[in-house]
Amino acid sequence: MTTPAIGIVRQHFPQAEITVLANPLVGELFSDHEWVDRVITFDRKGRHKGISGRFRLAGELRRESFDMALILPNSFDSALVPWLAGIPVRLGKNSDGRGFMLTDKYNPEKHAPLTHEVTYYLDLVRHFGISGQADAPRLFVTPAEESKAARLLHENRITENDFLIGINPGAAYGSAKRWYPERFAEVARQLANKWTARVVVFGGPGETGIAADIERSLDGECLNLAGKTTLRELMALIQRCNFFVSNDSGPMHVAAALDVPLVAIFGSTDHTSTSPYTAKAVIVRKDAECAPCKLKECPLDHRCMTAVTAEDVVQAALKMKLNSATQAAA
Repeated sequence: MTTPAIGIVRQHFPQAEITVLANPLVGELFSDHEWVDRVITFDRKGRHKGISGRFRLAGELRRESFDMALILPNSFDSALVPWLAGIPVRLGKNSDGRGFMLTDKYNPEKHAPLTHEVTYYLDLVRHFGISGQADAPRLFVTPAEESKAARLLHENRITENDFLIGINPGAAYGSAKRWYPERFAEVARQLANKWTARVVVFGGPGETGIAADIERSLDGECLNLAGKTTLRELMALIQRCNFFVSNDSGPMHVAAALDVPLVAIFGSTDHTSTSPYTAKAVIVRKDAECAPCKLKECPLDHRCMTAVTAEDVVQAALKMKLNSATQAAA
């Protein structure tokens, strides 16, 4: 969701070297990105752990002689390191007691209406006079990664002509964001039958049990890749999908940034600020008096998710596919 803002930075400073400082997982997203020259990894659990690690990271940045730090996260920590590194221009939101570490501050109105996070990041960079034409969120996959994904699918008897449905039943934040494996399986079964499609199930290492439940419900009629891909491999495989069905999660945003049509299922989280930022997505959610609670685990009966039926998601998918076909024809 930061990529439109980064795109504006690239337009405003076309000759600059743009380096992204990010944790290892986020860094992979930018390891081959047309708007970014380089990635430096912030390893909070390894060499940059604790206060001594922060000083170590600051020293690494100091040696790079950066001219400006554009601080997108709002945490104290994210401003501390550029300050310790002595980067002369440090721009960011004035929050979390970190104003003294910034050379210029963004002060949005305290009671402004809630906006999408993409819009927030764009407003932040524009506040500092950085201008350009905003693009949609974008990620990029290399030709080599595309070829590797195609070979993997071919080894599992999925050809380039097959319509491919991606199912993403996990959500790393917590169980409150997860819809149910048996309902994902029912959606996959119905859509595969309607579209004569193949199904691939995605997930991280902690989501293999959920993916296995779906595979059993489908009597093995899917390719289960949960826990078997790197992030870059996941990106290439998602890009190959013709349609994607997902909880509110990182892979949902990856699909949106790769221009894949999708249905996103929301429950405990607020779709107003974190929905997939694309015209090719439809959100399925049900009103509940306790939602959005933004909790990791539901303390009640998970009513925001139990109310969403497989038929709700199937109908949303059929509508989205029809809309996408109409847009493509136009």
